[in-house]
Amino acid sequence: MPNDDELLSIAKKKIEARLGWGNSTDWVNHDFLDLSKKIQGEIGIPISHVTLKRIWGKVKYDSLPNTFTLNILAQFVGYENWRDFKVKNEDSFIIPQMSVPPLPDTGQKKNKSTAKENQKSLKVVISAAILIGVAVCVSLFIIYKGEKKAHPTDYSFSIKKVLKKGLPNSVIFDYDASRAPSDSVIIQQSWDTALRTVVSKNQHQRTLIYYMPGFFKPKLVVNEQIVKEQDLLIQSDGWLTAVQAWPMPIYFRKEDVLANGKMSLSVDKIKAQNISLSPQAPLLFYFNVQDFGEIYSDNFVFETSLKNDYREGSSICQMTTIYLLCEGTAVGIPLCTKGCESAINFFFNDFKVSGKQQDLSSFGVDFNEFVKLRVESAKGKANIFLNDKLCYEVTSDITKSKIIGIAFAFRGTGTVNYVKLSNEEVSFEDRF
Repeated sequence: MPNDDELLSIAKKKIEARLGWGNSTDWVNHDFLDLSKKIQGEIGIPISHVTLKRIWGKVKYDSLPNTFTLNILAQFVGYENWRDFKVKNEDSFIIPQMSVPPLPDTGQKKNKSTAKENQKSLKVVISAAILIGVAVCVSLFIIYKGEKKAHPTDYSFSIKKVLKKGLPNSVIFDYDASRAPSDSVIIQQSWDTALRTVVSKNQHQRTLIYYMPGFFKPKLVVNEQIVKEQDLLIQSDGWLTAVQAWPMPIYFRKEDVLANGKMSLSVDKIKAQNISLSPQAPLLFYFNVQDFGEIYSDNFVFETSLKNDYREGSSICQMTTIYLLCEGTAVGIPLCTKGCESAINFFFNDFKVSGKQQDLSSFGVDFNEFVKLRVESAKGKANIFLNDKLCYEVTSDITKSKIIGIAFAFRGTGTVNYVKLSNEEVSFEDRF
């Protein structure tokens, strides 16, 4: 579950996406004056532009906004208040510019009764009828307004990385949107609509920064229609260690992390970067994103041994997730202290299970010792083992997607003992 700082970051992303004013790092004083007026005009309660600048980090201020201000921000993006915003976003596990899109809730079993299937079919028919009606109305509206639909063949879009490997990494976008019917042209860096930058249809180049590695599909959007998109692999140049922060993560040197046959970042080194571990510790990530060869999500074995090293204050649950990043999707295996399993989510490509809806108690562990994890995927199924004991079975069909990255996310900090990813033909192993 995200802490208050992360929830505030999510709220700011939602506000930025709604405004469509481009990257907030480029905002200047009059933008915050305009935002203040816009909030007052819609909510009826003002937030001063100075307070907004503090929230967006333009003025140094280390505390969170008060509840009154948070309530107004939440209302501006369609929530009843800040509590409503927290409840409805509590399952967000945001990595800045993370390449993995939210997954549909497909974790429910499919052996429904006939009656339920009939009800579902009826709902589908009704929903389809409603959607058709809406589509007809929208089409008539577009025809009436005389708006021209954007045709992909009228546009060009290409990308080029400044660095072959390593982060941060600037990406150069060359585009031609001169035939756009209006100047509503956007470059979207990934699936996340919050990562949008408005560009001029009369210009032909824009550069943007990626702060985290992964597989992305940047898009050229004209009048809210995706007209072009490209694949983009941002590689990490070996293991990358980063602590989540806004507006960009805090990176650590390899020599601070890789030593004595382990990958580990001490609390002292985190605090030395003026990173606060209270009231709730931030997320620490270890990434390795590269071309591992022909290893796919439907046929591989993954092994590792790890331990969460921080259990102070509100981090008592020792939330930890192991990711296998794929092209357009991911595997996410959660671990936590026994008793905290309701707050975790497990997903394997399109398959997703919430600890709030199903029993995931087998993912509760004792982090006083290293925990051994093994994932076996074959013939469209997968088995998860913890300390050599079968923990969970994925029995739904697993979609095939190339594995391009390994990531560990620790609330606070943690240690990894070794990593191995392999199939019958390819093997990657690292014992640090």
